[in-house]
Amino acid sequence: MLYHVTTLLECSRVFSLPMTIMSWFVIFTYSALVSGHIKYGLLTLIGVCFVHLAANVFDDYFDYKSLIKQVGFNKKEYLKNSQKTKCRYLIAGKMKPVEIFLLACFYLAIAGIIGIFLYFRCGEGVLYFAAIGGIIAVLYSFLSKIRLSELAVAAAYGPALYCGVYYVMTKIYSWEAVILSFPTMIMTVVLLYIHTVMDFDFDINEGHKTLANSFNSGLDSLIILKWLLILAYIAPVLLCIFDILDWQVFAVYLTIPLAIDLYKSLIDFSADPESIPEHKWFHFPMENLMNEPSFMTRIYQARNLMIYYSLILTAAMFLALI
Repeated sequence: MLYHVTTLLECSRVFSLPMTIMSWFVIFTYSALVSGHIKYGLLTLIGVCFVHLAANVFDDYFDYKSLIKQVGFNKKEYLKNSQKTKCRYLIAGKMKPVEIFLLACFYLAIAGIIGIFLYFRCGEGVLYFAAIGGIIAVLYSFLSKIRLSELAVAAAYGPALYCGVYYVMTKIYSWEAVILSFPTMIMTVVLLYIHTVMDFDFDINEGHKTLANSFNSGLDSLIILKWLLILAYIAPVLLCIFDILDWQVFAVYLTIPLAIDLYKSLIDFSADPESIPEHKWFHFPMENLMNEPSFMTRIYQARNLMIYYSLILTAAMFLALI
């Protein structure tokens, strides 16, 4: 039983859920502070988490279908070279493709039931935001092959999530929610982008056209990461300019050393993909490295940077609005 649960968690990439939870937590706190409906906000979290898991599973399912169609595809050779989190459980035969497809549909069904309930409670706006999330979840694998994965994630974790949660909790559409989404949206895109930087060669071999491999090398592609990180620390200025929050938001600058550390870690990876960053106290938590310490340590670095950034932003928001 435990083995099956572990396999389900692995194929769902549950380690990435904190990105959704933290993004939700920021707008949930903001909405609650303006007298939003807390119970509906909590219910929305469950729904968006299941949409996130469905997107992860659909991504692997469609990637697997694409892989096995390649001429000369060899499962044993692929398992030697692939990242531990990508299709391995399918290629190794731990789960069947139909089981993965049904699992993704199950996740979407749960999210759909929650969406229907919120529609009757909160209004037709729920349908619009749910449709955006569902479409991105199903089409993400295809979008990732044509250099649109970052745009899809930005839309899902930015305006769609923030405006959706705000609408459910207040029954109001808000431009302030759009602007408030920018800082954490960028940090979420950072996680996706470093994933594609580290998968630079894999994606080229598998025919994926990503923003990262549009450059000549993984090292060259880090210019995008540099600007994403810079923009993440410029974005809080907008919250002050539009009078959404006050000077307290600049407390997120406390995470700048972590961002610099992440960038340097990716430079090291570009020079030596087998290099493992020295574990420092601010790198944690780092749970299961899945026998890929070089890859997963950096994924956790980016994830944890986003967590710390979001928690500090939320605390600053609380201080500014109480």
